[in-house]
Amino acid sequence: MPGGRLTQQERQQIALGLADSLPYAEIARRLHRPTSTITREVMRNGGPNAYRADLAHRAAERRAHRRRPLSVRGAETVPQPHGRDAAAVAEYEESFTTVLMASGLNRMSARVLTCLFTTDAGSLTASQLAQRLQVSPASISKAIAFLESQSLVRRERDEGRRDRYVVDDELFYQATIASARANDQLVETARQGVAILGSHTPAAARLENIARFLDFISESITRAAEQARDVLHTRPDAPGSGTPRPGAQRGSAL
Repeated sequence: MPGGRLTQQERQQIALGLADSLPYAEIARRLHRPTSTITREVMRNGGPNAYRADLAHRAAERRAHRRRPLSVRGAETVPQPHGRDAAAVAEYEESFTTVLMASGLNRMSARVLTCLFTTDAGSLTASQLAQRLQVSPASISKAIAFLESQSLVRRERDEGRRDRYVVDDELFYQATIASARANDQLVETARQGVAILGSHTPAAARLENIARFLDFISESITRAAEQARDVLHTRPDAPGSGTPRPGAQRGSAL
């Protein structure tokens, strides 16, 4: 039933759909399920290339036995601030995690980043993250190391000399610039191939076109990030007041 747990037969249909290279939306339509349900199911069980229906079903059964008591205790001992609906927050966090996984993060890194984004302070210690996510400190440490390498979180010391992991307004800008720099490395490597393979060969032409494409994308990303950077530091006005489009007062860059 839509909204209920996936059955083993549904998981087998998902596996068959993935084998036929069907998009998540089409698999969801055939099963009369939301696309987000299929995306979440696949990404939490190895991704489209490693998904196995039998293993996914067993993992779901284990989670059902393990998480139910935890969710009840959590609802009792960790009240939500600002009168938030705990169930709605948990569902949103799961959806956000799924979207981050679809963008390329592994599940634990996505869960940590979601936890930081949805915390009003925007920062937590490793022990706080481990407690909130009900995982080991080692899992948090590994996830944080990856997120730091991608410029998605930063580390700072609090008054008690403890490390705190922070997501702030500037980090999205830094991550975007880091992505553009990664493109620059691909451009340089592709053009090295042009010289090695011979500038008049089909393979060299292919690499040169890739380099030109990525060079354009990198420049566009950097320019757009600079133009939109102020948005990350702007607090929303009253509802309905509207927010100027980035660069609207600077004139068109094209």
